[in-house]
Amino acid sequence: MTTMAVTEYGIVYAVHIVTVQFGSVVAKVCECLLRKGALTARDISRFTEVNHNQVKDILYLLIQHNCVQAFAVEQPGAAGNEAKITAQFIVMFSNILHRMRYNKFMKIVKEELGQQCGEVLEGLLSNGRLTLGQLVERDGENGMGSDVVRDSLQKLIAARYVERIPAPEPVLGAPTEEESAPKKRGSKSAKIIEVATLEERVLEAATPVEAIRFPLILEQESNSSFDNDGSSPSGNISGVKRKHGDADSNVKLSDSNNQLVWRPSFEGFIHRLRHKACVEIVKDRKDDKAAIVLGAMLEITRYQEKKVKVEKSAPVSIDSIFEEVIKSEAGRNMTMEHVGDCLDQLCSNSTYLPAFVVESGDSYVVDFKSIIGVAQKDEIESVVLRRYGKDACRMFRYLSQEGRLVETDKIADAALSGKKDTPKILLKMWKDEYLHMEKLVVAGRYIPFLLWKVNQPILWRRLLDEMFHASLNLSLRLNHELDQEKELLSLPLGKLEGKLKERLNRIKEKRLLLSCSRFKLDDSVMFFHDF
Repeated sequence: MTTMAVTEYGIVYAVHIVTVQFGSVVAKVCECLLRKGALTARDISRFTEVNHNQVKDILYLLIQHNCVQAFAVEQPGAAGNEAKITAQFIVMFSNILHRMRYNKFMKIVKEELGQQCGEVLEGLLSNGRLTLGQLVERDGENGMGSDVVRDSLQKLIAARYVERIPAPEPVLGAPTEEESAPKKRGSKSAKIIEVATLEERVLEAATPVEAIRFPLILEQESNSSFDNDGSSPSGNISGVKRKHGDADSNVKLSDSNNQLVWRPSFEGFIHRLRHKACVEIVKDRKDDKAAIVLGAMLEITRYQEKKVKVEKSAPVSIDSIFEEVIKSEAGRNMTMEHVGDCLDQLCSNSTYLPAFVVESGDSYVVDFKSIIGVAQKDEIESVVLRRYGKDACRMFRYLSQEGRLVETDKIADAALSGKKDTPKILLKMWKDEYLHMEKLVVAGRYIPFLLWKVNQPILWRRLLDEMFHASLNLSLRLNHELDQEKELLSLPLGKLEGKLKERLNRIKEKRLLLSCSRFKLDDSVMFFHDF
């Protein structure tokens, strides 16, 4: 699966999030970008039939809240002419999903860095991007002095939870052959690869180098928080004329008054959530001590991971692991022998459970792919069990372990299921695209042998789409309950008695259950989309 496999219900869910938080017109622009890919402001206006000036304001809003990234494309000019540079805009699908995870991000910061850092982060989450001066102005109302805000911001940056905003409009070269090659009509996978490749190029070009993105020392800023015209520190969307460029579709976004502008580092939070998930998986499949050792390894190699979806960690020695283990309260009483035993346990594998750690010489490496794979397998097997029953789950597990085409009779024997029922169950899963089927006709016989295997790329995408659909339904239901609660709370206190009061309590209980369900479902989404 590509990093940005946007499914149909993924688009619908993202549009719903934007609609609830920014309104239907903003969502219309967002949906246009999600469905059509990168576009100029002029093209967005044409496709959405929204006024061009309004489109520019909407793009500014989405950029301010980290949902859209502007970039410039250099197109080769005709013979004897200079290259033409045109500004385009691409939607950040993952960043839209992250808007539903703000409570998770806040919880991490408050637990690790304290309440004051949480207040500063809340300002950035609610406003998208702010300067230090604006944070001081905002948090000063909550009784936090400028030094406290500055120190809190520095802690957030050091922990990789806040970062310098990306380049406002990185210039890309001409499209690669893969991006510019025409795609076959109806080829969804080709379109996904195209969008993912372009987004990765844009993000790579826009992301500052490590020292600029996460500076160790904050620079002093002027007292003014805003431009002279009162605009936001991120700049404003306006026609910036370029030589041989499109004056209507170009955009220039920059730090005002040379002040540094900061935003939440979603990548840093997803890194942390991924690590926490890995520790929980090991705790569940091994034991608490093994989880402590794995957590220590992740802490040591935390800042060496340049991307979220790395398959393996950097190597670390047993001495370094032991030193990190005894720093924690949970691992304070563990000896070197205990750590060694845990590492042996983590390095062992079996038919049902892969090795979570790989020994490499005198060092050890965390195998993220294996750990995350266990959670993905558990999730999908639970879906198969609920949908098709125990026999189907055993067949699916066997085919997942084999990883190749297997004939029907062998599946029946391995799953201990009836010869007559096995083909029916396999056909059901095949029709729902959970399995791939091939027919092998033996010479001289008319009855074909059916061969089966798990169709992982399509299945992963289908399951993710179903999760987005479920998330959408939960969110719609939750919004409905919130509207009902607001309606009751708007009544005079004297009328909130008897049955109305009981109804309000039922609504609150139902809303809590829906919130918990959405929270847990998002954990599953992250295993397939973010981790």
